[in-house]
Amino acid sequence: MSLSFENTEVAFRYRNNKELKKAHFLFKSMGSPFLTNAGIKLTDIALKFKLPVKSIIKSTIFDQFCGGETIEEAAKTSEILGRYNVSVALDYGVEGKESEADFDNAVPEFVRAIEYAASQKNIPFIPIKLTGFAKFSLLEKVHSSHNLTQEELNAWNRVGKRIDTICGAAARNKIMILIDAEETWIQKPVDDLTDLMMEKYNKDACYIYNTYQQYCTDRLEFLKISFNRAVEKGYYLGAKIVRGAYMEKERARAASMGYPSPINPDKKTTDEHYDAAVAFCLEHLDKITVFIGTHNEDSCLKAVKKLQEKGIPPANPHVYFAQLFGMSDNMTFNLADAGYHANKYLPYGPVKDVIPYLMRRAQENTSVAGQTGRELSLIEKEIKRRKL
Repeated sequence: MSLSFENTEVAFRYRNNKELKKAHFLFKSMGSPFLTNAGIKLTDIALKFKLPVKSIIKSTIFDQFCGGETIEEAAKTSEILGRYNVSVALDYGVEGKESEADFDNAVPEFVRAIEYAASQKNIPFIPIKLTGFAKFSLLEKVHSSHNLTQEELNAWNRVGKRIDTICGAAARNKIMILIDAEETWIQKPVDDLTDLMMEKYNKDACYIYNTYQQYCTDRLEFLKISFNRAVEKGYYLGAKIVRGAYMEKERARAASMGYPSPINPDKKTTDEHYDAAVAFCLEHLDKITVFIGTHNEDSCLKAVKKLQEKGIPPANPHVYFAQLFGMSDNMTFNLADAGYHANKYLPYGPVKDVIPYLMRRAQENTSVAGQTGRELSLIEKEIKRRKL
């Protein structure tokens, strides 16, 4: 069947009229860089001086991009999405912990999330970040192959045990873990640890996924290396394919430290790498389970076309498409309606703790060319269709 991302009736049927109008107001505001930047600065000031802004944030940007403050609230949002065959990657959106006690305390939280997800019909994925379980400085040192002190070696061993506890719980409960990419200068320990977890837990089915950021010059090649390793060692490769999240930071660091930028020179190259990475995965579905994370409609349609050409049915258990909650509903819900495995990345956590995530969403919608305009035009099309 032909798939279209223009069907707004399907895209927004989970939103009532009030929610649709609120989304319209929000994306209209984010269409203005001035309003967005002013809002971010005012939020910073309000939080600094402990002004009572939580209810304003919660009823606007938080409601648009987050599933709730608790895992139970997020599950209710997940249940609504599930009515339309959209599954969820339940993402605990709290960032910036730096102490060993915090890292230790995070482990039972994630095990609880895994066990909770296993009790629900609609939560097959839990994303994690290695920086939620290890000091950035330690990852940096491991990445650069510097000799570790005994204390650092002990700390690194504890990181491995934390991740192993989480991945073991996931495999036992048949929940999939998406291990996020990090900055290029701490990525190697993430890759190495994820490879170990895949080798240990992906023997019979795919439970652990690594993330391949295609705006990096070397990650298409690394995906192929990872695949060859998986074939050689006899396990399934879990591949989450994304464009990437740290471009400006990466370029600035490379320029200031005088090494070649690890980022592709332009968007066209990144798009080509992305589509090639997805195509590679779709060629090897006997050994790869792929999580296609993108807001790019063209990339999504190319993947669908390739599946159709190969005669692979939409509900193939080795292929997932995913977008962030609150964005690109025209993609997610139309994919689900056509029978594909469609997924929403659903962050949750206390409002004050997910502020960094929300600010990034606001900035991203302002800076990504055409993103806000596209969201707005689709919402306006649906408002017109509903005669509101």
